Amino acid sequence: MEEFRRAYARLCAAGGAAPQEAVLRRLRELGGAPGRGRLDLAAQSLSLETCGALGRLLPGAAPFAEVALGDCGLSEEGGRGPSDHLGLLFQGNNLRTVGAEALGKLLRQNKSIRRLILEWNSLGVWEEGFSFFCQGLGANNFLQRLDLRNNQINHQGAGELAVALKQNASLQELDLRWNNIGLLGGRALLNCLHSNKTLKRLELAGNNVPSDILKAVEQAMDHNQDRQTILSETQNRAYILSKEVLSLKDEKTKQFLDLMDTIDKQREEIARNGRMSAARVSQLQEALDEQHSIMNSLKAKLQMTEAALALSEQKVHNLGELLNATKQEQTSMAERHFTELQQQKQEGADREGRLLRDLSTASEKNLLLRNQVDELEKKCKVQQDQLFQVKQDLTNTTAELKLRAVQAEERLEMEKRRFKQSLEDMESLRVKEVDHMTQHIEASERSMQDRIQRLEAIRIALEEELSQVKAAALTERGQAEEELIKVRNQARLEEQQRLEHLEEKLRLMTESRDEAQNCCLKQKQMVAETQAKANQLSLHADGLRRRLEELQQDLNSKEEEKVTEVNKVKVELQEQIGHLQAERTAQDGLREKIAALERQLKALSSNHREALLDKEGEISMLLEKLRMKEADISRMREEEAQRASFLQNAIMAYVQGSPLGTHSSRK
Repeated sequence: MEEFRRAYARLCAAGGAAPQEAVLRRLRELGGAPGRGRLDLAAQSLSLETCGALGRLLPGAAPFAEVALGDCGLSEEGGRGPSDHLGLLFQGNNLRTVGAEALGKLLRQNKSIRRLILEWNSLGVWEEGFSFFCQGLGANNFLQRLDLRNNQINHQGAGELAVALKQNASLQELDLRWNNIGLLGGRALLNCLHSNKTLKRLELAGNNVPSDILKAVEQAMDHNQDRQTILSETQNRAYILSKEVLSLKDEKTKQFLDLMDTIDKQREEIARNGRMSAARVSQLQEALDEQHSIMNSLKAKLQMTEAALALSEQKVHNLGELLNATKQEQTSMAERHFTELQQQKQEGADREGRLLRDLSTASEKNLLLRNQVDELEKKCKVQQDQLFQVKQDLTNTTAELKLRAVQAEERLEMEKRRFKQSLEDMESLRVKEVDHMTQHIEASERSMQDRIQRLEAIRIALEEELSQVKAAALTERGQAEEELIKVRNQARLEEQQRLEHLEEKLRLMTESRDEAQNCCLKQKQMVAETQAKANQLSLHADGLRRRLEELQQDLNSKEEEKVTEVNKVKVELQEQIGHLQAERTAQDGLREKIAALERQLKALSSNHREALLDKEGEISMLLEKLRMKEADISRMREEEAQRASFLQNAIMAYVQGSPLGTHSSRK
């Protein structure tokens, strides 16, 4: 924080101005607070140099998460300074055309602002600047909250905002309260919500927007929130399934690697056993070679003894002893070879037991894998059942909505026909009454003009009486206005009662007109009375005209109400259709994801089956190799036994065929 304060003072000094004490005091109050705090400069009347310095420092690694610049009296140039930050508060400043353009450029280029508060400004006064701001908003994909309260935004600005919202895919909250959006702006914003699926909150209070549009906007917001929750749930489920699939893959790879390690170990043991057996065979061959050399030496000695038989008869006994010793040595050698063969057999049996145990463990692992595959198949079946139930619910809801739409259309057509018939009847009655009244009024006006020309000479004498008559006329006019108010209140209750009341009033009006004509005939003798009646008739004519105009206004208002009701029904039907389409798209997406998961499960099951088949083939190959090794070992044992028997037979034959053997046999 101290580095930020020094940098601020240095930039202000470079700009030729002293740093503001209020800003330095705020920075000292923050001190060395841990984390990214909030720089509150609201209601501080910042200078242009301070705004420029903050605009240079804030885009860097500033230790603030939010900067409050509300009610600072920023001008158009000062509003350009602060930029590129997580939260900016510009409420209560005088930002207009240039400020809106600067904010548009900021939103187009910036990638870190998440919240922007611009309440109590004048961004919507100039259409060009606000359109540039809306273009920047449409190009931004990082802003999440935007506050535009009290910015004098009209229906055209709302249309620009609607176009920007169609392009924006990150904004979640938009506050447009206390502007001048009106009916057209509300419709534009409602139409843009069909394509925008990320906006969760839209405030439109204080904009003269009809209640039906506000309800439709609330429904669209609820639908967007539901869609966001469904998307988050599906993403979580997909993430969990992907984790499970990855864990299964890791387990299978581990099992496969373990199996390969055991196979490698078995191969090494078999190779080591082969080397040991080869070494033992070579040792036995060396022993046999030694025995052959001994036999050769014995042959040489026998030849020497044959040459010296006459001289070495005493050595016969010694030679017999030597033969006995050699026989004992041969028997001991045969016993030793037999024990070694038994040990080799025992070691082979132990190896076979270990291999069988390894095979049993591998088979158990295979059974576990098969059980896991069965569980996954059961899960797939459950998901397929859920999909079938969802499809049935969708078909039922679509059928119900179609029936409701058909019933609503039939009701609309009936109401239209009935309303058209009532309008035609009222129009015919009104035309007839207006013609009749105009004829009577024209006749009365002509007669009264003649009478007024006759009585102009006596008008001066009767001014006092005229004032009294005017007062009476004013009282009658007040009574007539009260009657009109009563008629309006009754007309709002029901259409049929209103028509009956209107007919009764017309009848009363005709009776009052006849009475007025009779009074005019009776009062021909008195000029003052005739003048008063003339004024009364003129007042009655004005009242009748006003009543006709009011009736026409009531009819127009009724037509407008019917049109608004029809529009409401159409908007509701469009909203329901939009909701159904959105739900259908969401369900299609879910179906695609489920199909993809099913394909992944099928691929995994096929891979598992292939791996199991490969492992079974390798196990069969290993068993065949074991059988071949056992056959080789048995063959080697038989060959060694045959060699030993051959050696024994050869020695016995040699001993029996030697002269010493013949001599001993003769004795």
